Amino acid sequence: MKAEQAEPARIVVLISGSGSNFQAIAEACQKKEIDGDIVGVISNRPGVMGLDRAAQFDIPSVVIDHTEFSSREEFDGKLIHEIDQFGPDLVVLAGFMRILTPDFVRRYKGRLINIHPSLLPKYKGLHTHQRALEAGDKEHGVTVHFVSEDLDGGPNVIQAVVPVLDDDNEGSLKTRVQQQEHVIYPIAVKWFVEGRISMLKGDAYFDNQPLPESGVQLTF
Repeated sequence: MKAEQAEPARIVVLISGSGSNFQAIAEACQKKEIDGDIVGVISNRPGVMGLDRAAQFDIPSVVIDHTEFSSREEFDGKLIHEIDQFGPDLVVLAGFMRILTPDFVRRYKGRLINIHPSLLPKYKGLHTHQRALEAGDKEHGVTVHFVSEDLDGGPNVIQAVVPVLDDDNEGSLKTRVQQQEHVIYPIAVKWFVEGRISMLKGDAYFDNQPLPESGVQLTF
């Protein structure tokens, strides 16, 4: 019989906007689908909807306005200080629109995950839905990956593959992809707190077996 974890995993979520992925993870924690608690939410923008969502879940939140810092390094230093106050086992980037410094990434290496709206390694960066449409792709989707020092790099954990429909536009495709974001991000967090996924020597492992470049793929 598996010994129960003494305490739920401590999760900190970083946001910049609406916080819909944060809510999906928070709801999964609330339902005990994830053996973890979101102990803090940090936003680099004041007044965003994600902070309201945190208040609804009675989760402590912190605002660190990036415009008040003279450098990326100074901002990340403050961010590290605030994250460490929560003592997290996992740091989740949920629509956190900041490029992080190498020092930050190294500090949380192996316990820092991100979600990106494309089938990485395709379409790193912004405007992923429009780029997929312009390329005539038949499939698009979303990826959860461990964070490395490369932008939208790091080994993939899980992808949701979404068909591109003939009448899709950027808005309709984005909506359908986002629906799957809310499915796979809680799955990835669940796997992490259960010790099923890990990053070793730059590669992602699932149940101690190396994952393919795509990670686990789910098709919708």
